Amino acid sequence: MSDASTPAPAPPPQLPSRPLSRRGIERLDLMLLCAEALDLNGGEAMVWLSEEMGLTDRFPNRVELWKRRCHNPLRRTTRRGVLDERDSDALIRILNAVADRLYPMLRSLLSSAEPPQITEQRWALFRGRLQELVQERFNPRRGGVQKLLDPVEGPVLSHQLIQAMAFSAGAGGFERLKASLQDPA
Repeated sequence: MSDASTPAPAPPPQLPSRPLSRRGIERLDLMLLCAEALDLNGGEAMVWLSEEMGLTDRFPNRVELWKRRCHNPLRRTTRRGVLDERDSDALIRILNAVADRLYPMLRSLLSSAEPPQITEQRWALFRGRLQELVQERFNPRRGGVQKLLDPVEGPVLSHQLIQAMAFSAGAGGFERLKASLQDPA
């Protein structure tokens, strides 16, 4: 029996409603690119996940998904303007689903329990595939792209992206990732 004097539980806190900054869009697209580097069918998996999640009104096909991701100013082909908040939320939800699916792989990359040479081989494979995708799709004259391709800074940045993806997996991942993408730092 419920007591009438007991207050109802408070609703979960709402994140401030604002579009993602340029840096937030860059990081979101880079994490989606990391998912493609980890899964050779990552692009198709994203389209399939968007259908499974009922996001076909936003992304009916892979071209529409690509158009939204082209708001990233680091890409060779970019779209001006602000990415609609509903689109960015949908992309974040897709990334959460992909991170859940790829979590065992993310964990194996971040694990310190395995022999260092195996971990290094995994990182080398991942970084090689990520560099191929970056060179293919991003503008090499941009400073951010040059940092990603740099042999010293690139591994650090890719490690941060993988950590952020692992952080976004699981329950509450959407809120954690959205808050981190809205963080100006």
